[in-house]
Amino acid sequence: MGISQEEWDRLQKALDWPSPDHEITQLNLSTSPVHTTFSIVRLNDTYNVGDKICVTITARDHNNNLKTYGGDFFQVKLFNSKLMASVYGEVIDHRNGTYTVDLLLPWEGQAQVSARLVHSSEVVWILKKYWETSFPRSHYYGYFVGPGPKGTRISEKVECNLKWGSRGSWSKGNCCCEYKDVKTETVWQCDRPKELSCDHWVYHERGALKSPLNAFENQVFTKKLTNVNIPGDKKIINVLPNTAGIVKTERCRSGLITPVPAGFYLKNFWKSFICNNQLFNASKMANCLKNKIVYLFGDSTTRQWFEYFERKLPGIKRMNLHTPRTGGPLMAVELNNNIIVHWSPHSVPLRFSKMLKTDLHHISNDIDEIAGGSHAVVVFTFFAHLVFHPLTFYVHEVAKMRQAVIRLLIRAPDTTVIIKSGNTAGLKNIFQSDWFVLQLNTVLREMFSDIDGVMYMDVWQMTSCHYLKENIHPGPVIIANEVNMLLSHICHP
Repeated sequence: MGISQEEWDRLQKALDWPSPDHEITQLNLSTSPVHTTFSIVRLNDTYNVGDKICVTITARDHNNNLKTYGGDFFQVKLFNSKLMASVYGEVIDHRNGTYTVDLLLPWEGQAQVSARLVHSSEVVWILKKYWETSFPRSHYYGYFVGPGPKGTRISEKVECNLKWGSRGSWSKGNCCCEYKDVKTETVWQCDRPKELSCDHWVYHERGALKSPLNAFENQVFTKKLTNVNIPGDKKIINVLPNTAGIVKTERCRSGLITPVPAGFYLKNFWKSFICNNQLFNASKMANCLKNKIVYLFGDSTTRQWFEYFERKLPGIKRMNLHTPRTGGPLMAVELNNNIIVHWSPHSVPLRFSKMLKTDLHHISNDIDEIAGGSHAVVVFTFFAHLVFHPLTFYVHEVAKMRQAVIRLLIRAPDTTVIIKSGNTAGLKNIFQSDWFVLQLNTVLREMFSDIDGVMYMDVWQMTSCHYLKENIHPGPVIIANEVNMLLSHICHP
């Protein structure tokens, strides 16, 4: 994986998640969102901004019996719909069927608690089991194009996938064309075409999703038991003002710790507890990015940032690179202020519509091609398309990115480097679970925690506590706040 045994052990400790002490094969023994409840501990009549409340969750099964082990995946927030306000709460698992959440009261007015069971501990056990196996849940296609008889051009479509792990690949035997990236050592396989050679691979495309779940596992994964609000204390919490103030005034820079909560929404504006983030109007945005080259790498969630710049930055124009509008790579320029914005998707495995395989690059390789400097801003994310593949492969790829970032900062230490965490996913199934993303976020944060000059943007909290319906592509309000946070890091207000 490109890391030491000591670092792997440290990652395993950070990723530790309780599990049932034995495999559960009866649905009524799994955690029930109907019988599981939450309560506010010793609720007062009034509080002040900056105070905290403690929420306790008690998990029960479908027979209304108390659970005796942990591992349930809950999401908890405090909210006020009228104020368009919300804040994230971190759930502490006591590994005995009870959970606690300390919720900060960051705004003046009223607030309520919302808690939901995303996955039972039994479902998390299933997620872990299939994540650690070689069962390919995501499939892909390769298009081979080349010369046919009598001057014609022929095309063949075959199945492709990642080759990874000691047990080899998704396909066995001398079956395949293999494509190994020299620097990352990642190997991609495609079934051998019948007529064309392996040299004629031209296009990559997402394929089918295949579930490994058996009949019982499908029962515990059912939608009526997944991502369901649990009953509990709906009392209104009254919060009085606090003249001392609780929002940070420190400038945004690398090396700052991300607290829980990292910030909160009020009137749809994210107020950071990490640093002094700002609201950027069009002119302020242009001034911030003047003479900058912004490199956005990753997936469609960073493409949303590119599209935001297209809409909001006066005078910016997308160049015609003759690439797919959503597949990229993309580039936009604004001549008056000498601003260039790039966006590129990461390489395979990638679940995009049909696109040239030559347009897919490993993020670490792209970073190695950037000279860097005070004018350069490098932003990347790496999560949504990796939830289908083993954790060890993800660690391997992140290790390559870390080495590339270290090399970049050695040759150009004044380069701005920002990592965007994964956001909540919308779907909560065997393919695209928030639990997977939460684990990947932990790996990404841990593996870059000791690299000076790198800023980590926790958008997980920003997407999980907002009132908009969760979606792998957050709504405009969330994107605006994410980009404002990004610009606050670039311009250090």
